[in-house]
Amino acid sequence: MFEAKPYPREPHATHHPVKAIVFDVGRVLVEWDMRCLFGKLIADPQRLDWFLATVVTEEWHFQHDAGRDLAEMVTERKALFPQEAALIDAYATRFLETIPGPVIGSTELLNRLGERDVPLYAITNFASVFWAEFLPTQPHFEHFRDIVVSGDEKIAKPDRRIFDLAARRFGFAPPEMLFIDDNAANIAAARALNWQVHHFNDVATLEQDLLQRGLL
Repeated sequence: MFEAKPYPREPHATHHPVKAIVFDVGRVLVEWDMRCLFGKLIADPQRLDWFLATVVTEEWHFQHDAGRDLAEMVTERKALFPQEAALIDAYATRFLETIPGPVIGSTELLNRLGERDVPLYAITNFASVFWAEFLPTQPHFEHFRDIVVSGDEKIAKPDRRIFDLAARRFGFAPPEMLFIDDNAANIAAARALNWQVHHFNDVATLEQDLLQRGLL
């Protein structure tokens, strides 16, 4: 049975042992880049840059992560950019092509934690429709005991409400959980709510942090 060790990262500070690990998904466990899709459809690099900065932007996509209806978003966007209608439709129908594969080493790390019976959870900004398509492609996500999906809840990180909801669902106090995310705003929000945090940059650094915390 997994048993966490105290992790004294700073002198003169008391840290709770980590009892559960909470992962972000995109850019922590899997790569995500809309160029992976639209680079296939737009040959000219300058036009591709313009399209991703103006038409199908990450900021616009975030509305869908936060629960806005896909059909409504697509209809509105096509009205603004009628000449880009086919490409906007591709966003709606070929989204999984924006996810080229796992972050190198992440699957192995997740499996190692799962084999140790570490309680694993996730909070992801992910649209409901796209999540339903994506989840069956990730059998190793069976290690997660629960996953909070922003599109289902209609609340997205860094809104504190999604962290509060996750804490209630996962059944651990925030100081007992380690939250791992690549987004600085999400890390700051979790830290402000007394979660332990790891700002993700690469798997090797995360592995060392987990080793030092006695989680591997």
